Amino acid sequence: MDLRKLKTLIDLVAESGIAELEITEGDGKVRIVKSAPPAPEPTMQTVWAHPMAMPGSQPAPAPAAETSANTTAANPAPSEPKAPEGHMVKAPMVGTFYRAPNPGAAPFVDVGQSVKQGDTLCIIEAMKLLNEIEADKTGVIKEILVENGEPVEFGQPLFVIG
Repeated sequence: MDLRKLKTLIDLVAESGIAELEITEGDGKVRIVKSAPPAPEPTMQTVWAHPMAMPGSQPAPAPAAETSANTTAANPAPSEPKAPEGHMVKAPMVGTFYRAPNPGAAPFVDVGQSVKQGDTLCIIEAMKLLNEIEADKTGVIKEILVENGEPVEFGQPLFVIG
């Protein structure tokens, strides 16, 4: 079966409510199964939020609050890290992320580089096939979110284009 047909079928299963699809074409047979999202793992937050007191023990005193005016004005509370602003290019498949066409070669793109729609950004290797991932928007590469040689998941953000 053609790789493009297979990718189209995978996309259709991912976007639809279908849980499983099996297609026979000539000698070839393809079965695509959408797995359910994993159940959230239990965390230790509950245990640490309400520690059990040992009989006969005293609770530890609370640390003294700083009253210096400098801590509030000069050092505001740290804010949560901002999500990168811009268009996210996401992985269309599971595989291994590569920034260059081969080891030792220059990367396809770097931060600050202008790209046009259709320019190759990276390669994702899946099942010994090298799939070029192209820019789906014209702009400037603001951030590269994955390191070279790292595994990537379907839908994982790879680049931010501004």
